[in-house]
Amino acid sequence: MDHVFFQPKLCLGRFVTACFGVILAGIAAHADPQHGIAMYGAPKLTEDFTHLPYANPGAPKGGKIILANTGSFDSLNPYIRKGNVPWQLRFLTHESLMARNWDEPFGLYGLLAESVETDPERVWVEFTLRAEARFSDGAPVTVEDVLWSFETLGSEGHPRYRSLWDKIARAEKTGPRSVRFTFAEANRELALLAGLRPILQKSQWEGKEFAKAHLADIPIGSGPYMVADYEAGRQVTLARNPGYWGRDLPIRAGTHNFDQIKIDFYGDGTVLREAFRAGEISAVREFNAENWLTQYDFPAVARGDIVKSELRHQKPSGFTGFAINTRRPGLSDWRVREALIQAFNFEYINETLTGGQQPRITSYFSGSPLAFEPGPAVGAVADLLAPYRGALPPGTLEGYSFPQSDGRLRNRKGLRRAMKLLQEAGFTVKEGVLLDPKGDAFSLTLLLPNSNPEHQTIADLYAPALQNLGIDLQIERVDQAQFTERSAAFEFDLISFRRSVSLSPGNEQSFYWGSAAAAQTGSRNLPGISSDAVDAMIKAMLGAQSTEEFTAATRALDRTLTAGRYIIPFYRYDVDRIAHVRQIQHPKHIPIYGDGPEYMPQLWWWQE
Repeated sequence: MDHVFFQPKLCLGRFVTACFGVILAGIAAHADPQHGIAMYGAPKLTEDFTHLPYANPGAPKGGKIILANTGSFDSLNPYIRKGNVPWQLRFLTHESLMARNWDEPFGLYGLLAESVETDPERVWVEFTLRAEARFSDGAPVTVEDVLWSFETLGSEGHPRYRSLWDKIARAEKTGPRSVRFTFAEANRELALLAGLRPILQKSQWEGKEFAKAHLADIPIGSGPYMVADYEAGRQVTLARNPGYWGRDLPIRAGTHNFDQIKIDFYGDGTVLREAFRAGEISAVREFNAENWLTQYDFPAVARGDIVKSELRHQKPSGFTGFAINTRRPGLSDWRVREALIQAFNFEYINETLTGGQQPRITSYFSGSPLAFEPGPAVGAVADLLAPYRGALPPGTLEGYSFPQSDGRLRNRKGLRRAMKLLQEAGFTVKEGVLLDPKGDAFSLTLLLPNSNPEHQTIADLYAPALQNLGIDLQIERVDQAQFTERSAAFEFDLISFRRSVSLSPGNEQSFYWGSAAAAQTGSRNLPGISSDAVDAMIKAMLGAQSTEEFTAATRALDRTLTAGRYIIPFYRYDVDRIAHVRQIQHPKHIPIYGDGPEYMPQLWWWQE
């Protein structure tokens, strides 16, 4: 066979022996090409499936819709760190070797690749490209494009793409349309992650610096949409490619139905919603239950011109709140973090903002089977945590839950508990000012984006409670560019935080919570979590060989993160709410993941 390969630097020095053993194991193993792959067992959809279970294969094509984002943009390349990019682009303009079925925890099916092959241990994975796969300019998608994309994204691309490349011992061309990746570590998810890496066109970037791309350097993709027009910072218009190569694939049946998707940009959410009321936007997502009940009573709703759709999902809560930067003096002490949580009067704030309609987040995976079970850790969960007993935050093994107030404004009990914890940590109060153990005034800076007025309101309600403890809370509201820059450099004490998690958490958890990411500029570990126990639970999760082992490891991770008191939790979103013009419709079958970047607008259609 024709072999052309890349061998990442991971196989140098002390890794040579390990990588060589992995490569030999991969060569010795054999498997049959399949139409799909799952984390454990067989994928849910059989080879003869005709469409995704939640897609309408008869959905009509046509229509134009206008969506809206807050903030601005100065880049149309979602694959590099530089610039602010419309978040929708990477879900509409580019494709990967395989695509997800959002009605199962982690199942992938061929997209650019017609088949996938791997050994039972997942030491390696091989993809065979479809002969008909094409970029939007008509050029074929080749193995060389795949190899270049993996190497370039892994070495120069956005941080979200870099960790996989470090785990690949060998990337090689094994045939005219086949490419194989051999992994440097035992990790079942890597084969699936390889299937989800976006593929870019190599020839477009010859003689250009990929990481320093300008606004006009729009990456050529193979996806259903292309950038047809844009005005920097104001709007970008996507047009459906009439010659899209994959329109007849089962994985694409009933998807990407609109002829045109325009994305307008607004300074903040309030202005955006006023534009929606005025008929200038086709659809908005609403995350506040109280607003959903009280702010959507304008004439267009009464006439039926605007429809309010509620989509109930089964995905975990993830975490929304104020993340606490443990890199800062004082905040590394769990007692101080617990004090900040005790002072946060959730019941009062929730009643004020949502009418008490939204339940509180109780853990990182609350609302799903992956959430830790109340009470002491038992069974496999306790066994996983036992070696770290001496270093675990209080409550990890015994059981921990966030405090509950009586819902009154003063929250006296919570503030008393908070002060007691601060005193135990060596803090004192002098003339109404809280002093840290060194005798310096203890103040906090909370970083918020201008585009999130709800978090600004929560901060305003929280500040008086901290003032009662002698803590001066400085609330800094900045534009999106500054927010991105300062969060990447960890320049904050507290920060507005939202992290979604899935029913199939994997390698991204290291980037979210791992010790290595705590010191990595631009990582998503904003709290700066650096814990051997957290790292070990992520490793156990990635190395699990069955659903039972995976669930136990994830529940153990959930316990460790929750008891670490790294984030002051808000309410969760157990129902997805979308208000939209009546002409855009969606399938009746709601996937278990509900709404998300690959549900609306991809599965919706226009019908008069």
